[in-house]
Amino acid sequence: MRTPRLAELPPTENIWLEIDTTEQLLRCWRGPKVLHECAISSGVAGVGEHNGSGKTPHGWHYVRAAIGSGLPENAVFRGRRWTEEVFSPALGEAYPQRDWILTRILWLCGLERGVNRGGQVDSQRRYIYLHGTPTDQPMGVAASHGCIRLRNSDLLHIFALSLPGTPVWLHGERQCFD
Repeated sequence: MRTPRLAELPPTENIWLEIDTTEQLLRCWRGPKVLHECAISSGVAGVGEHNGSGKTPHGWHYVRAAIGSGLPENAVFRGRRWTEEVFSPALGEAYPQRDWILTRILWLCGLERGVNRGGQVDSQRRYIYLHGTPTDQPMGVAASHGCIRLRNSDLLHIFALSLPGTPVWLHGERQCFD
């Protein structure tokens, strides 16, 4: 895995992810072409980088680790490990307070020192992920604890394209790189 350099972003030919917290959308790009677009759910507490805030960080990141390959859809994760549970509505009812991390995890690492990397603003140390969520959870509105939630089908599609090292840009307004 090669860590992307800020001066090289966004990539002109390779896969990269754009997450717009204002529109609550994820776009998967290959260079200047959108390959996939889907609704997401970012932090209900808003946007911010500080540890313990429950907010979704902004800025350039990259996929540090892709976790869960080969596991069943709705696999339940705790501490980035499969619990050997598969989510069901009955499991959800039995544990209503759990923040469900399902199917796959794309663990993000910040690229911008003092913004989303290092100290109290480090996205990786904050365990900021892209992950699946139960079907009853809303998409298109902020509702997470700071991570980016996706529908499992969208996550599986993105997971197949986003190898470790894939750049991820989280921002709050639409910008075009054409």
